[in-house]
Amino acid sequence: MSSEVEGVWWRPDRVSWWMGLLFAVGSLCFALAAFVSQWASAPRPAIGVTFFVGSIFFTVAAYLQWRSTSREPRGSDWWASSIQLAGTLFFNVSTFAGMKHGFDARQSDLRVWTPDVFGSICFLVSSELAYAAVCHRWFCVRARSLSWRIAALNLVGSIAFGASAVTSLIEPSTQEPVSAAIANAGTTVGALCFLAGGLMLLPESAQAD
Repeated sequence: MSSEVEGVWWRPDRVSWWMGLLFAVGSLCFALAAFVSQWASAPRPAIGVTFFVGSIFFTVAAYLQWRSTSREPRGSDWWASSIQLAGTLFFNVSTFAGMKHGFDARQSDLRVWTPDVFGSICFLVSSELAYAAVCHRWFCVRARSLSWRIAALNLVGSIAFGASAVTSLIEPSTQEPVSAAIANAGTTVGALCFLAGGLMLLPESAQAD
């Protein structure tokens, strides 16, 4: 591995590098679990565990990000990271409950769907705050900026997670989600966006030089 490549992709001395790696691993877990849930036959407990493990990686990464912004509390970066950390905790609760079986529609909506919705709302608000911080307004297009691409991918991913959360509501009349296909597709697309954003954090961590 050349020193130039090491400088871009291998920076374990930087917190931002670890944040990117952990977000990427968590996103990969979510993408794989959602894809398998829709298109492949796999034991439901294994899928539930994969989602939960992914949520733990999200939480550790979000905590590192929150710590890095805590030197300037109440700023936009601090609010974005704090709300994101709260969102990951909601996902911890949702995915942990999702590993259990035997829930009826009401129990599933309360224990799995409700924290999932709150987590998705937190991610959406956090992503928009981070996007606005990069743009210095609510919307802009700066395709050449690595920071803008990361923020834009995270915002799109949060929108996809939101669509997934809405359509995963269990209907009491059928005991089935509103649309399992849309829910799994939204989770997959959102996770892939977060995966790309996390990987982009690796070279961004070297730009401080």
